[in-house]
Amino acid sequence: MEKCIARGKCSILLAAALLAAPAFAGELGAVSCTSLSLCPCLDVATTPVSVQQRSMQGMSQTTAQMTMSMPNMNMASPTTFIEEILAHSTAGTTAEPNSTPHDMLMAQKGEWTFMFHGVGFLNSQQQTGPRGADKVFGTSWFMPMAQRELGNGTLTVRGMFSLDPATITGRQYPELFQLGETAFGKPIVDGQHPHNFFMELALLYDWKLAKDTLLSFYAAPVGDPAIGPEAFPHRVSASEDTLAPLGHHLQDSTHIADDVVTLGLAYKIARIEVSGFHGREPNEHRWEIQAGAIDSWSARFTLNPAKNWSGQFSITHLTSPEQLFPNENTLRMTASATYNKPLRDGAWGNWATTLVWGRNRTSPDAEIFNSYLAESTARFANHNYAWTRIENVDRTNELLLGENPIPPGFQERFLARIQAYTFGYDHEWNFIRHVSTAFGGQYTLYTAPASLDPIYGSHPMGVLTFLRFRAIPSQK
Repeated sequence: MEKCIARGKCSILLAAALLAAPAFAGELGAVSCTSLSLCPCLDVATTPVSVQQRSMQGMSQTTAQMTMSMPNMNMASPTTFIEEILAHSTAGTTAEPNSTPHDMLMAQKGEWTFMFHGVGFLNSQQQTGPRGADKVFGTSWFMPMAQRELGNGTLTVRGMFSLDPATITGRQYPELFQLGETAFGKPIVDGQHPHNFFMELALLYDWKLAKDTLLSFYAAPVGDPAIGPEAFPHRVSASEDTLAPLGHHLQDSTHIADDVVTLGLAYKIARIEVSGFHGREPNEHRWEIQAGAIDSWSARFTLNPAKNWSGQFSITHLTSPEQLFPNENTLRMTASATYNKPLRDGAWGNWATTLVWGRNRTSPDAEIFNSYLAESTARFANHNYAWTRIENVDRTNELLLGENPIPPGFQERFLARIQAYTFGYDHEWNFIRHVSTAFGGQYTLYTAPASLDPIYGSHPMGVLTFLRFRAIPSQK
């Protein structure tokens, strides 16, 4: 009981940080809603100020004021893939459908446009079976960003931070059948590691070569290379599911990598990117930036064929990603598609769905592991969310180790294929200015081969309840 109380106190830090958002919003919200480029009240605030100003040429101030008086209008939503890229409202350089909504606070000072968005969860997790565990913990991320025109392009400076190292004790939270990364010299088994305090520190420059052609540069001492879909904490189809997918380390685990450089070229609805970065995954030192040589690479092709669609295929070579297996490299391939449908033109909500396939091939052992994910979140009647996530993933014999260190001579091998079925609901209230507060929960059922019943029990399950806080425009 005492441990639970201590964890709860630690997680209060998360709630305090989100509740401090109104102080930040007080500065941003003071801007008058007479210009699209300045207003913090937009439901979706994505297009950089330079694009917004050009799109507003020829429109009278009266028309702009009439538009802003209708909070469900979304004049700032990107209309092309190029505009979606310039918005930089995703982590790294990942893409999503142009119609994807974002809750964001905005303000302008001189030539700079400032933006802020973030979310935090205060969670209580209970699981069944011999390996099941209970824990109170917090998860969060916060993204401040500044943007301006520079030369023939747009300069973006962006940071992303998380309080996970303070609000997740023991460097993990319980999640049955989860594998990936290490802490204190042991593999993390049946648990998920926290995110680093520094999730991203990035400088981006987009050079407009022609009307439909964009050359992009991305550099980050810690950031997200061109691998996979939008990482799960930021995906619109997972906006209310704070738990990491079981396939995280076969799909999007590199969203926090060190010494990242990316070059991208976009034309109309397509983009090709290449990245170099340091491939080693983080350890238990989650407050630090762990620099290293650029020893890994990736390439990604992205296609946004219509405003509601985005897809990608990526391939990457990770050099020595695991601390406990320093001589092992990984070849990873991912493919994904995301569909976002505004409901009643966004006035009633939206429905987002993502499909992901991820595959790891280790060397020199040539072991192959696959993962499949389908997730969907619907926001309806404005303040209600319902979601599901279904997974089918390969697990290794690391599951058998539990909390024990890796024995001498241990080699990872395929063990079993696990299925997870998650269903959740929450309802939000906007009784704090610029903060959406939601209460909800989700239920996850796992299925595994009978050979694992002595370890996990028959059909183990988990129940998560949470309070969610999100920074929002004042008129959402």
